[in-house]
Amino acid sequence: MDELQRLSREEFQTAPKTSITVLLENVRSMQNVGSVFRTCDGFMIEKLMLCGYTPHPPHRDINKSALGATETVNWLGVTDILDAIKSLREDGYTIFAVEQVRNSMMLDKTRFSSNQKYALVFGNEAEGVQESTIAACDGCIEIPQFGSKHSFNISVATGIVLWEMVKQLKA
Repeated sequence: MDELQRLSREEFQTAPKTSITVLLENVRSMQNVGSVFRTCDGFMIEKLMLCGYTPHPPHRDINKSALGATETVNWLGVTDILDAIKSLREDGYTIFAVEQVRNSMMLDKTRFSSNQKYALVFGNEAEGVQESTIAACDGCIEIPQFGSKHSFNISVATGIVLWEMVKQLKA
């Protein structure tokens, strides 16, 4: 840890965070949830909200892939994602669902401002983000893809989108 110049848990918790909140909507896989925790730690994300029936810590299957990130990332279990979105909007967040829909914005063509707070909704592994949730968001972001499959694993999608956003916000 010292050689890699990584923060201790205490240093991480008090360090400035990236103004992004991640919401997971009805994600089933505990391994995916754990991987998202780890990705949120890696990008110093402000908060992770586990919505609907998304599992939350403590659980050994989440911890297995989170590798301790459940102890560093600020997280909250939320029953109703629409209530969470309403609260975030009242706090000044711009909210995007990460989903392939008509009029979605391609990630590589979307510009993010460092003086804005963002929330990103990632959906269920099989069904994506619910239509009612999409309707409550300010827009949708789509990851460009070139192969035969129509989607990425949720933990991979989270990493791709957060990388692009953080890269822009830290520039």
